[in-house]
Amino acid sequence: MDLSYLTFLLVLALAFANGTNDVSKAIATLVGSGVTNYRTAILWGTMWTMAGAGAATLVAGAMVKTFSNGLLHTGTIISPTIALAILFGAMTWVLFASRTGLPVSTTHALTGAIVGTGLMAFSGEGLLWPAIGKKIALPLLLSPFLALGISLIIHPAARLLAAKWDGACLCVMPASRALVTISAQGSTRTLFQSASFGEPVVAVPAQCNRAGLQGLVLGLDTIHWISSGLASFARGTNDAPKIVAMLLLGSATATWPSTLFQMTAFGGVALAMGLGSYFGGLRVTEVLAEKVTRMDHAEGLTANLTTSTLVLASGWLGWPVSTTHVSSSAIIGIGLLKGLNAVRWSTVRDMVLAWVITLPAAAAFAALAYLLLSGLS
Repeated sequence: MDLSYLTFLLVLALAFANGTNDVSKAIATLVGSGVTNYRTAILWGTMWTMAGAGAATLVAGAMVKTFSNGLLHTGTIISPTIALAILFGAMTWVLFASRTGLPVSTTHALTGAIVGTGLMAFSGEGLLWPAIGKKIALPLLLSPFLALGISLIIHPAARLLAAKWDGACLCVMPASRALVTISAQGSTRTLFQSASFGEPVVAVPAQCNRAGLQGLVLGLDTIHWISSGLASFARGTNDAPKIVAMLLLGSATATWPSTLFQMTAFGGVALAMGLGSYFGGLRVTEVLAEKVTRMDHAEGLTANLTTSTLVLASGWLGWPVSTTHVSSSAIIGIGLLKGLNAVRWSTVRDMVLAWVITLPAAAAFAALAYLLLSGLS
């Protein structure tokens, strides 16, 4: 088999592995706060992840550049064997972690695999150690603390919103051309009503039965769903370019051979991430939803807003933060607000241990793969 085809297949395999582990990061709050069941939450996260991975084609140029040539000296020759070893090392560790229910970082795994292969292939001389420290290690180190801090800051606002909205809804009534709020006690207030049929409010299905009104209900559950979808979208835009960049590894300019090749690469990665999310995302979701801390609406909303804000901003700027670290730290922060006993520290210990082990484990798998592939070539 042509090694370029094998490289592409391993890129898809890594995207699948990423989906099995990372879909949980944005949907665990839906299950943990009782909004929906696991299968529905995973389907929701899968759809938004694929949308985000597809959108990364347009907004993730900086991330592709960082992982394709930003960590290597200019002129470093990257053989197909090196690329295959990096992909195999990262994929193997992420799949193992997903199988055991440990939420780990694909960013960490890729970085470890690049370093491990670089040490074996050219004794580390081709690696840009300052860039690895500044572009990879520093954002990964700071992101958990940022997520923890942001969740603590915005949670009071989310809690206030939840308290005011609890039991109430916003009802869109196309038949009456009106926008009406309904309180928890059932009282109604018209916010807007058009004067003629030439000014429709919106054409939506009618299902608001509270207080005898008919229209589309927008309540706290709806906001939680939206925040989860946004966090999943952010995860897709953050992770897809790191994986796709492996196809340009060592490129001096990080430019695509053609637009068709670029679209095919991102489309294939988006599909593989979706398949991995849907068919393999249950184990890690169970850990984050049930085994860190119990969550209500406001807490789940806080975690999702923290994750989506940090990950979208980082992806746009080309900073490779870990969705795993951001989401998990936000959930831990939510637990701390309720007291130290609200957090299951044994689970947190296992998660942190997995974060620490990811770099050397992926490096070891990649180094071993390089030795084996070099012996076969």
